[in-house]
Amino acid sequence: MNSKYDAIRPFYDHEVNVAIQSIMHDPMMTAIMHYTFPDKTETERLDILRSINSTQSFQGSIVYFALKRILAQSSEGLTTSGFEKLDKNTAYLYISNHRDILLDTSLINFTLYEHEMILTASAIGDNLVRMPFLNTLSRINRNFLVLRGLSPRELLQSSRTMSEYVHELLTKDNRSVWIAQREGRTKDGNDATHTGVLKMLSMAAGKENVGAYFKRLRIVPISISYEYDPTDSLKLPELLAVKNNQTYVKHEKEDFNSIMKGLTGQKKRIHISAGEVLDSEMDDIIALDNANQQIKALAQLIDTQIIGHYKLWASNYIAYDLLHETNTYAAHYSEAEKQTFAERIRTKAENNDEARLLLLTMYANPVVNALGH
Repeated sequence: MNSKYDAIRPFYDHEVNVAIQSIMHDPMMTAIMHYTFPDKTETERLDILRSINSTQSFQGSIVYFALKRILAQSSEGLTTSGFEKLDKNTAYLYISNHRDILLDTSLINFTLYEHEMILTASAIGDNLVRMPFLNTLSRINRNFLVLRGLSPRELLQSSRTMSEYVHELLTKDNRSVWIAQREGRTKDGNDATHTGVLKMLSMAAGKENVGAYFKRLRIVPISISYEYDPTDSLKLPELLAVKNNQTYVKHEKEDFNSIMKGLTGQKKRIHISAGEVLDSEMDDIIALDNANQQIKALAQLIDTQIIGHYKLWASNYIAYDLLHETNTYAAHYSEAEKQTFAERIRTKAENNDEARLLLLTMYANPVVNALGH
């Protein structure tokens, strides 16, 4: 792999063990290992770490089991669909909606691991891994960095480098790639692909038809749906600021708090759905006149699949009915479910009517989008 990617790439396998050794005694690593392997001794946990010599080994020996515990303790189970239609030996560009900072990509890779498919190199904002420990851990876990806070000139060069890196992973290394459909999480429940993400990915196309280039990358839209968003109330301050035309300033530990709440908070049921590989559908896009039209059409195509495969839960239907003071979707939930969810919203809104409406809208918007209201 070209050295020009050194600033953003994960560790190579031959670097993994040294990286593990550098953090194995860090208190956060100790906590992760204790959580993942509560029945093992400290010596046994350290032996597991010392034995890891590749990213795949780290993901299969530690991350997989950590996620199994997270699912057991903070959810009512993960279901999946569509992955059985994909080829186990083919690298895909997975583009998904984005609700949770770490869990989205983690659970997608958990699913790929269980289906014995190629795991992804995954994009992560460098603002999320400023702490040396988190930076090292993310690189061991095959994350590559999206550099933030750059000047326009630096951003252009960084975007081009990342686009070339993604292309090289997919076409030369046979490594799948995950990237969110937008920069930052969806806060209001409206999942929409930002054309800026696609423009960045297209920079490596050179003079090739952009639609044809994306067809070669084998895009698979992914929908991830949580019955309860454990970070819903943490998204409220930004939503309230936007609604009141105020500038929102993120506080120092906000992302870290969201990561921890996302991992440990109650999610109830979770569903991940893999859409169809964008193949023949790309032909109409290839025929469009210019790259901007092609990218806009591709974003709409991805949105159609993500929304179409999004699993709607009782929480979504209840939120819609409460928001609109109707019983339109009463057949999709019980009265007990309605009362429990309504109480959850009341508690999180803290008697603030504006906050209550924003929370209900967050859960109701997937119904609006899926059913074309």
